[in-house]
Amino acid sequence: MKIYKRMFQYVKPHWRRLSIAMICMTGTAASTAASAYLIKPVLDDIFMNKRMDMLKILSLVVLLMFILKGVCAWGNSYLMNHVGQRIIARLRQQLYDHIQSLSLSFFDKTPTGVLMSRITNDVTQIQGAVSDAITGLLKDSFSIVGLLAVVFYRDWKLASMAVLILPLAFYPIVKFGKMLRRISTKSQQSIGDLSVILHETFSGARIVKAFGMEEYEKARFAGENLKFMDYTMKSVAVRALSSPVMEFLGGLGIVFIIWYGGYNVIMGVSTPGNFFSFMAALLMLYEPVKRLSNTNNTLQQGVAAGYRVFDILDTQPDIQDKPGAVVLPPIKRGIALKGVHFRYGDEPVLTDINLEVPAGKIVALVGVSGSGKTTLVNLIPRFYEVTRGAVLIDGIDIRDVTIASLRSQIGIVTQQSILFNDTVRNNIAYGSIEKSETEIMAAARAANAYDFIMKMPKGFDTLIGEQGMLLSGGERQRICIARALLKNAPILILDEATSSLDSESELEVQKALENLMEGRTTLVIAHRLSTIKNADLIVALANGRILEKGRHEDLLRENGEYRRLYELQFSQMESPAALVSPPGVAAGHGR
Repeated sequence: MKIYKRMFQYVKPHWRRLSIAMICMTGTAASTAASAYLIKPVLDDIFMNKRMDMLKILSLVVLLMFILKGVCAWGNSYLMNHVGQRIIARLRQQLYDHIQSLSLSFFDKTPTGVLMSRITNDVTQIQGAVSDAITGLLKDSFSIVGLLAVVFYRDWKLASMAVLILPLAFYPIVKFGKMLRRISTKSQQSIGDLSVILHETFSGARIVKAFGMEEYEKARFAGENLKFMDYTMKSVAVRALSSPVMEFLGGLGIVFIIWYGGYNVIMGVSTPGNFFSFMAALLMLYEPVKRLSNTNNTLQQGVAAGYRVFDILDTQPDIQDKPGAVVLPPIKRGIALKGVHFRYGDEPVLTDINLEVPAGKIVALVGVSGSGKTTLVNLIPRFYEVTRGAVLIDGIDIRDVTIASLRSQIGIVTQQSILFNDTVRNNIAYGSIEKSETEIMAAARAANAYDFIMKMPKGFDTLIGEQGMLLSGGERQRICIARALLKNAPILILDEATSSLDSESELEVQKALENLMEGRTTLVIAHRLSTIKNADLIVALANGRILEKGRHEDLLRENGEYRRLYELQFSQMESPAALVSPPGVAAGHGR
């Protein structure tokens, strides 16, 4: 009932159209009931008494009745579908908006394909429940009421006997509905898993082909596809079974009514016209009752989808503005991490981090993979919340300021170039759409991207493909740097921005990064230690702890973690033999 009530909240704003639709439904139901009611005068008054004048009048009445029924049916169908489409468009938009507001931890735990399935498949299932099922439910209910009125008016004793069978007819409706809801839930989970496979294999097509995994992915998709087909066939079986069961129960009632009613006509208790009018109304009555079974099946599928959609809508962001949060003023003194701890689930990732980043300075973070570098910088824009301790900007706890004002002061360039299937211009202006054409071009020049952009077929209006696949790695990264330059944020985070590039591309990107870092408070996660020799402060991390910090020359003299990393990297770079040494022989042995 909670799901029904929540769905009804989306229906309420459209009460005017629904009211007109209900009037149309009433007209349709009245026309249906009238067609059964008119059988008695046709048989008893016209055919038995051979009244030609009444036949002409009745013919006109029947014509008008069918015109009314057609107009009302069209009006009802159009208005209910209009309401259904409006509701679904609103729900789809609300779901997308809410997903955008959720924290990164939600996206870490929820596959992209599942979210896509929620917005497309599940919302479409709700559409069937809102427009088709509710329309059918109301229309058939009105028809049942109208036809019941006819059968009771014609013969209340016979009608009472017929109605006794109705509870038997409603039992399978409820039973089949519960079965279909369970099957539909599993089916929708399966289509979500299919969407995950599609998203992974299409976005990772290069890796699939590089490792020759096409057959494996085909088999994986085939397995999930067969599972979805199995659930679909179970749903088909339940739907197909509901109609024959309803037919059988209806048939039992009709057999009894034919025998008993026919007996009354033969015995002179009732007229043929009265009996056939009653039978016509009764036959018409069982049809909408039977349709209610299919309507309920559609409704139950919508309810199953509703659970999944509302489950996401009820998920609250882990990170929100606290009441009374203030706007963060422009950074002047710097960033400080005071006793910061962070856990991901039960796993500790950062432990007792204390770090000062003075305004306008460059601080580099180094360490082996998994040491906590990326997690540390992700705490500054509040992508994740510290478990203990505090992150301060100019002495203000970032939890006390609005998320929008905090992130407006931070520019980010990551190892993975995140670009969109749009023009070069729109990718550079992403997040800064108010900037002028002159400013966009200036950012492209500062990022050493202007020349290669102008060589493209349409310059800044060139579409770059999904994830910028039509560009080289170095070109993609320079577009990202131009985007960060255009934002002109005072705090900059560089997360291994050159690690995936070749030497020539790295040189171009490094020049662009130097322009980007100038005058900004910068945190750099460095893959190649040669790029951070001139940093104002180098911080070495291991196992989520800061082991040492200082300038390049000082840390080399300390003979600690930084020197170990530096010598490991540069000994491999300087000694080709290190790459081909036999097992058991140390790299660089004998030098």
